[in-house]
Amino acid sequence: MGFSLLSEISAFILAVVSSLGYWGVFILMVFESLDIPIPSEVVLPFAGFLVYLGKFDIVAVILIAATGNLVGSLINYWLAYRYRDGAAALIEKWHLVGVKEINWAYRWFETRGLIVVFLGRLLPIVRTFISFPAGFFKVSLKHFALLTFIGSFIWGAALTYIGYVAGYNWMTLEPYFRQFDYLIWGIIAIAIIWEIARRIRK
Repeated sequence: MGFSLLSEISAFILAVVSSLGYWGVFILMVFESLDIPIPSEVVLPFAGFLVYLGKFDIVAVILIAATGNLVGSLINYWLAYRYRDGAAALIEKWHLVGVKEINWAYRWFETRGLIVVFLGRLLPIVRTFISFPAGFFKVSLKHFALLTFIGSFIWGAALTYIGYVAGYNWMTLEPYFRQFDYLIWGIIAIAIIWEIARRIRK
């Protein structure tokens, strides 16, 4: 079921980029940053393959992909910033996180928020969700936008170049990228289980 779903998503990505060209790359990267399951690990290596075929320009692909990521990330940032009070109220009501932890997170993001945003853009899965805490904890918008673009540029450059170098073998790279996703999901699951166990003990 999961493999079939991934195959369908990959087929959709190839169809969009093939028919819309650069606009397809831009739209898919916006969707990815809006946390819609559109893996850049498929989009950008395929775009790199099209660079290999001479149909795309590699610099244009990287800039367009980074811009798409930025647009999607700014939307998520705005949503988190706009509705942060309501979200904080729900968190407190459901006792998901205590006031002490929230205050600690505020102070932590004040001093380390920018570096977290930048490094988060370079990690699978994390890169699409980092906009929410950045908006919630009011990370500087101009710095958030700049670091998001730079991080997305680096990420996009790496994946596009890999696809370009791989040429006709670009599709064989996708399973290896998936392994990093599984690793990140595993770390997140362990962190959630640990937090639940800690609260039960308390």
